[in-house]
Amino acid sequence: MMKKIYFLAFLFLLSGCGQKEGNRPEKSDAADLNETLIKANKQVVLSEDQQIDDLLERYGWNMTETGTGLRYLIYKRGNGPSAQKGQQATIRYNLRLISGDIVYSSDDLGPKQFTIGSGGVESGLEEAILLMHLGDQAKVVIPSYLAFGLIGDQDRIPPKSTLIYDIELIKLTNN
Repeated sequence: MMKKIYFLAFLFLLSGCGQKEGNRPEKSDAADLNETLIKANKQVVLSEDQQIDDLLERYGWNMTETGTGLRYLIYKRGNGPSAQKGQQATIRYNLRLISGDIVYSSDDLGPKQFTIGSGGVESGLEEAILLMHLGDQAKVVIPSYLAFGLIGDQDRIPPKSTLIYDIELIKLTNN
């Protein structure tokens, strides 16, 4: 009796593990899907890039674009040292959506503090701060993929939002 149970269990496992040739996904199907997703993602990035370019043209902002797609314009130079990873940065800021709506501001929430390079803020904001010196004031346009991406911040920033920061780097301290 035990041999029958083991044999039936063996057959059950064997039949569950194997798939017929026709039911297995083809490697080319997976590659085609991957290629389709890559093309769709590139199209979304190009569309957002065009919206940013249109915004810059509309306001006449002559910004520098980094390799990641971040755009920035330092419109007032400070005389302090440059920001470095590991330092604690304190900024005054206004944060707007591409529509112009203010979503967060240090006028309401107080200055923002964070350690540069340790996360906790948008990667685009950290990148921008590393381009600044103490006392600098800058406008920064952060594409959604360098900000809160597909989900937003689940509060005031909707999914796939381009962010526009007006920043003043007011303090740098070493940790």
